[in-house]
Amino acid sequence: MEEQNGRITIDYVAHEADMARMERIIRRLWIALLVVIALCVVSNGVWIWRESQFEDVVTTETVTQESDAKGGGTAIVNNGGDLNYGESSADSNKNN
Repeated sequence: MEEQNGRITIDYVAHEADMARMERIIRRLWIALLVVIALCVVSNGVWIWRESQFEDVVTTETVTQESDAKGGGTAIVNNGGDLNYGESSADSNKNN
């Protein structure tokens, strides 16, 4: 290194060596980037293949239950497990 007019200058050989080193680093970074992109594509492909192995089976089951409610009321099971048959049964459960 030499100093000319208050500036430090470096030799051309040192500059070329530094540029060659930076080119190698940039090439490695591009390779790493391409590998990461390829791994992401492969990972997504594997997940899509895995999810396609399962069939979505949709079944519809209808359950009909007859109610013993007086007056055609609706039978309701509350949190305590008691069975209420509409409004008239709710009134009788309050008395118990």
